[in-house]
Amino acid sequence: MNCLVTGGAGFIGSHLVDELIKLDHKVTILDNLSTGSKENINPQADFYNVDISTVVQKELNNYFKDIDIVFHLAALPNVQYSIEYPLDSNKANTDTTIKVLECMRTNFVRKIVYSSSCSIYGNAKNIPTNENEPIDPLSPYALQKYIGEQYCYLYNKIFGLEYVILRYFNVYGERMSSTGSYVSVLSHFIRSMKNNQPLNIVNDGNQKRDFVYVKDVVNANIIGAFNNQITNHIFNIGNGKNYSINTIADWFELPKQYGEHRLEPNETLSDITKANFVLGWYPKQDLQSWIRVTKNNI
Repeated sequence: MNCLVTGGAGFIGSHLVDELIKLDHKVTILDNLSTGSKENINPQADFYNVDISTVVQKELNNYFKDIDIVFHLAALPNVQYSIEYPLDSNKANTDTTIKVLECMRTNFVRKIVYSSSCSIYGNAKNIPTNENEPIDPLSPYALQKYIGEQYCYLYNKIFGLEYVILRYFNVYGERMSSTGSYVSVLSHFIRSMKNNQPLNIVNDGNQKRDFVYVKDVVNANIIGAFNNQITNHIFNIGNGKNYSINTIADWFELPKQYGEHRLEPNETLSDITKANFVLGWYPKQDLQSWIRVTKNNI
């Protein structure tokens, strides 16, 4: 099939592109390299350095001709930036999604796999959290991801465009960014270990997070895209286990230091029952084992 991956030079997107090419699909990448990297780009893919949020719609349409499935991962995934610069964040996240859906409608592209976020739940009342949890965003970024979901739903209702929405929990793995606008806590810890520095911990470190491995996330995208019986569904994509930031820091065996305070959920934990039974998807990678191997390779 002809697949288009927005954000295909990024952390998750580049792993997805690699897997699609292994499966003999033809892949087109649209990425402005604001958070992605040229080093991540698979040479067998057709890459276009395009900023979807600013390119005129007529030009953008050309990239969607003869495409069968779109994987929409392009975003500015930075909660703090969205709080400080909500207009720029909205342009990068909401406007981009609408433009992608319009190109799909115009070119009769059948299906989109939309990368959403567990951040839309905010401080979830129910732990573990399933897909029916009330939506309660705590940041413009979280709200923008939910608006993207609603646009997918609306384009299905009006135009018949099929969707699969994947709400990622905290994704980790190879190619995580260690610089730029968004750096995960695991990237911070790895960088500190390389430099033999203390681990900086936001808030008190007792906040718990559900971490899911990037190749498990890719597998969910593949299943959701190519199983024709799976349409118009929303799935949590997490590990189904969570750990406190302090516990994860202990696995790195370095001194901790505390200081910065941020508004963030106390706990995230995915209920992945629906993904298990409808997608037939199960996460395979264990976080502690991955950290152990990563430490040994530093």
